[in-house]
Amino acid sequence: MTTDKRLGDYIREVNVRNSDLKITNLLGVNLSKQFFPSIANIIGTDLSKYKVVHKNQFGCKFMSVGRDGILPISIMKDDEPAIISSAYYVFEVKDENVLLPDYLMMWLCRPEFDRQLAFYAGADVRGGVNYDDFCEMPIFVPTIDRQREIVSEYETLSNRIRLNEQMIANLEETAQALYRKMFVDGVDKENLPEEWRMGKLGDIAEVNSGKTCVDKSDIKDELYQYPVAGASGIIGFSSTYNYDEKLMTTGRVGTLGVVNRYSQQMYMADNVLVVRSKYYEYCYQILTSLDYSEITKGGVQSLITQTDLKESTIVIPPKDLLDSFEQQSSSIYSLVETKNQENSKLTELQSLLLARMGK
Repeated sequence: MTTDKRLGDYIREVNVRNSDLKITNLLGVNLSKQFFPSIANIIGTDLSKYKVVHKNQFGCKFMSVGRDGILPISIMKDDEPAIISSAYYVFEVKDENVLLPDYLMMWLCRPEFDRQLAFYAGADVRGGVNYDDFCEMPIFVPTIDRQREIVSEYETLSNRIRLNEQMIANLEETAQALYRKMFVDGVDKENLPEEWRMGKLGDIAEVNSGKTCVDKSDIKDELYQYPVAGASGIIGFSSTYNYDEKLMTTGRVGTLGVVNRYSQQMYMADNVLVVRSKYYEYCYQILTSLDYSEITKGGVQSLITQTDLKESTIVIPPKDLLDSFEQQSSSIYSLVETKNQENSKLTELQSLLLARMGK
């Protein structure tokens, strides 16, 4: 038996304050619907007014749903409680024998839920909603056994994604360790080995700027199928592309120091620098280890030009060592790409599972 009722029938607000100041773990909630350690300056702040959130309770912020199109909300899964700003709402499931907290979190992650809630926000000047509006949102509640099945399916996919992410991190650490062993550890830049030399990044790489993308969508579809690369990663999709090769990018303005690898048809936006090289893997390690604050020379605005990047001083080893590193590191990143592709497919399956929840 299934029911389709209002969310408020299954949840209740919790308003417990950190009055004894025992809890110091301060968290926030991001648009990816995850808790994260807060970076707010709490020196001199009265933490007794902050709200406490326990395991299987939810924390969310309703203030900017209309602007962002997403409700920042997450479920606490840690055994130890944490505190969040008093601007957040905390709530919990009334009866976990009727509604599983993990099933509810899945329901709240559905894009359809965010779109529907954002509709309520249209009446508010600041794009916010209130707790009462939230409680009026519909929720489809299958039997508790069916909820367990759905949660289990989703968690199986999530666990596989997490395992792949761990493997990716280990592989990247292996490539970095290889780079350091071959080109950094024990290498004296003032007294380089024979056939080694100091040079510029521009000696082994081509650097160009991306272009303004005037044809961009936030949603991928049949027309807008080419990813648009910005300073921090993919920022949308375009109906056209301006690169179709193996390359890497780093931020040109604003976000600096984030290096991304691409090997497909892409549109490179105007806030990135595009780097291409025969020694792709070596250049990648160089870009991830550069001191970008030094390159910008303390300017008021974070900005790196093509010339700035090309003129960066680097160590240039002999060709045979570069070729050897390129071969070994390419094999490592081939496995990384395989795992990334697998995670992309697993994420698609998760999205399909979320979409089917209301049917």
